[in-house]
Amino acid sequence: MSIDWSAFTPWPALLGGLLIGLAAAMFVLLNGRIAGISGILGGLLRPARGDIGWRTAFLLGLIGSPLAYGLFAALPAVRIDAGYGALTIAGLLVGVGTRYGSGCTSGHGVCGLSRLSPRSLAATAVFMGCGFVTVYAIRHLFAV
Repeated sequence: MSIDWSAFTPWPALLGGLLIGLAAAMFVLLNGRIAGISGILGGLLRPARGDIGWRTAFLLGLIGSPLAYGLFAALPAVRIDAGYGALTIAGLLVGVGTRYGSGCTSGHGVCGLSRLSPRSLAATAVFMGCGFVTVYAIRHLFAV
């Protein structure tokens, strides 16, 4: 294994992490809600009165932000080494996992850990462990 030192960018990554943490903290302090994407999207599938506007705005912001960024700078090249079938199965598995885990990586990993939630610690440990095992299996056992 080698590290591509020219692609090692700790300062922009640190700034991005700080902005995500600040946004999640502001969201919970100002809105009283956790910024978990699966919960926000799931709330639109069973909308409650007064909930549709902020949930829609949040999701449109997630989609619109890279589009707005693309107006001012070049977007990075996207390279996906999987077919549509594999991506569809992976997406469905993520959806099932977020349902069983009662949340997604953003809800548990960013918001839950910052609140010192034991459930979020367990969920994040399982997310990360499964990710490590999957990458190891695909790259070394199945040699894909």
